[in-house]
Amino acid sequence: MAPKFSVNLNQYIPSKQTIKARCTTVSAWELPKQDSALAPDYVYTNKDMDPVPPEDQTWTLWTWMAYWATDTINLGTWETASSIISVGLTWREAIPIMVVGTSCVAVPMVLNGAIGAALHIPFSVIVRSGFGYYFAYFCIVSRSILAMFWLGIQGANGAQAMSIMISSIWPSYSKIPNTIGLDQGITTEGMISYFLFWIIQLPLLLIPPTRLRYLFIVKLIAAPITAIATMGWCIHKAGGGGALFDAKPTVTGSTYAYLWLSCMSSVTGSWATLACNIPDFSRYARSSKGQYIQLPFLPICFTLCGVLGIVTTSATAIIWPETGYLWNPLDIIAHWQQNGHAGRAAAFFAATSWYCAQVGTNITANSISAANDLTVLFPRWINISRGCIIAAVIGGWVIVPWKILSSAETFLAFMAGYSVFLAPIAGVIAADYWLIKKRQIDVPALYDPHGRYRYFYGVNWQGLVAFLLAVCPNLPGLAHSINSKSSITSGAIHLYSFDWLYGFVTATFVYTILHLIFPCPESLVSKTIDGVEIAMDRKAASGDISPKREVGDDEKHIGHVHEQRRHSGAGYANVDPLHRAKDVYEDI
Repeated sequence: MAPKFSVNLNQYIPSKQTIKARCTTVSAWELPKQDSALAPDYVYTNKDMDPVPPEDQTWTLWTWMAYWATDTINLGTWETASSIISVGLTWREAIPIMVVGTSCVAVPMVLNGAIGAALHIPFSVIVRSGFGYYFAYFCIVSRSILAMFWLGIQGANGAQAMSIMISSIWPSYSKIPNTIGLDQGITTEGMISYFLFWIIQLPLLLIPPTRLRYLFIVKLIAAPITAIATMGWCIHKAGGGGALFDAKPTVTGSTYAYLWLSCMSSVTGSWATLACNIPDFSRYARSSKGQYIQLPFLPICFTLCGVLGIVTTSATAIIWPETGYLWNPLDIIAHWQQNGHAGRAAAFFAATSWYCAQVGTNITANSISAANDLTVLFPRWINISRGCIIAAVIGGWVIVPWKILSSAETFLAFMAGYSVFLAPIAGVIAADYWLIKKRQIDVPALYDPHGRYRYFYGVNWQGLVAFLLAVCPNLPGLAHSINSKSSITSGAIHLYSFDWLYGFVTATFVYTILHLIFPCPESLVSKTIDGVEIAMDRKAASGDISPKREVGDDEKHIGHVHEQRRHSGAGYANVDPLHRAKDVYEDI
């Protein structure tokens, strides 16, 4: 029996009265106040911030593997690996750089992922424990901005795929005169393609991810096949792997060492966002053990995709010596269009698979993450649907992502700068949960602005100091990477070359030491006060669910409830690529 797929578009189209009201009054945009399972009545919140109920805890070990397989196979992974070669290193350096870089970021990924798997609450709530109720908003803003940056980067890559798809059908499309200018990083044709990619992607961002499971399945199958086929064609055409495997580094001495570290930071920067907000996904875990597969699986997936890019990039210098190394697979696919109808057909289907890869990654890793943050920041005005639209506009147009991707050096500089603010946040979260709180958290207090995690007017000064000491020394290097004409010391430049590692380690160390010297006993509890159990009790008391339940001693948290109950209305942000869950829609 064929699966049913239907979307009621009327729920996304406001009525005439609503449109008129929204054009005349600001209050018409205000959202109805949602009831929260844990937050006080006077606090505006949304259901996706509540602890995940048992029936939505669907992620298993296989789900984690499928998620990372779909998330790492994209143009960004390919380009990161290949662009390492473009800046003067060789494949001998690129492979260990990818392994070490992803292994480094996999450690906080697992440490912070365990928090979500144990407590079933999102990043935007967890971060309050280490930074304080109100200072946590700064962390949420930082993460949201960078998620929108990456949303735009993936979109700029997807626009090139759109150009190839269209020009494969209508070759004259590639002959559109460029009226934008050579210094803008994009042509008229590219801008048209970018707009088409953006406008086609927009409605997909508004559909709950659980309705897009088949898109993820297509991506999981099509993207690896396309990547492997592209590599095979290039090797066959070149008659081997190419001269890249015999190449020597173009830099030596200390320059070589710091370039190695800089590239490693670029790799970690690829996942700096998820190292912070991995609880947004691990909170759906059925068991706290399954998420540990990330530690070996992330480096393996990323490195395998990167190796495909390295081998293919090497062969392109033999096939097209006039162009040199092509570090973007779409540049390779564009050359196929010169091989007649068969070449254009191959280019079309290959570009389509990369298009699906970009859209899938944007949905799972970027759009939902940014939208979740926006709903936390402005719950009175923004829900998930509106958050997706705002993220699409800011990430797609405000940051002009096509300029970031204009060269390999620019791309690596952007990826390295990605880590400056997020690495310390990941470090403080991990240190707070594992070293200071000893895995014992008062979950309901995280939802209370006057609870035990308020600290000093909503700011935990230990978290603030740890963050500043980890970020400030890297700011001169960040400024220099943006404007190379700025004058800074060589020491600042060298420190910035391993900004992620410095930021994470420094924040973890400083935060731990400060709490040991200046303990904050009122923020400590002897046992975890579980949010899922309390939410279930409150719903049972209100008559929403049957009070009859089975309580186990699962290691995830005290009194975890195992019963299956009817859906409560949460779960829009669940991006489980394997299991079907009931969908939740929100009016725009």
